[in-house]
Amino acid sequence: MSITSVTALDHTIQKTNVWLRDISEELSLEDRHRAYEALRAVLHAMRDRLPPDVAVHFGAQLPILVRGIYYEGWHMAGTPTRERTVQHFVDRVIASLPPAFPLDPLAVTRGVFEVLWERLDPDAFDKLMEHLPEPIRTLRTGPRA
Repeated sequence: MSITSVTALDHTIQKTNVWLRDISEELSLEDRHRAYEALRAVLHAMRDRLPPDVAVHFGAQLPILVRGIYYEGWHMAGTPTRERTVQHFVDRVIASLPPAFPLDPLAVTRGVFEVLWERLDPDAFDKLMEHLPEPIRTLRTGPRA
């Protein structure tokens, strides 16, 4: 059944729901809205830490609706930010999560990175991670397929 009667929009809604389901499962969240909050927070921290041209290339790989979440509120002139440590990166994630978010932001970041790696081309995601400082790259620790 069509939600919007526009195939491209129906498809991106379906894909986004799959991503949110995967994040919910990865993080053991019962609420898809919490999965959305986690995805948004990590995408924004990542987007802001990447060089602008790399951030744009990454955004082009995302489903349309997720791409909109990714670009929401972006000010390219302020990027890349200077986080070099895991703690500073996670602090950016914390700043984007609502108060009293039920999970540790480090676990949130790792879980979202894992879903991104699974949903996007793994090689392309690994190349994207090379643009982040070494300590931040270690946040994606799952096994390679």
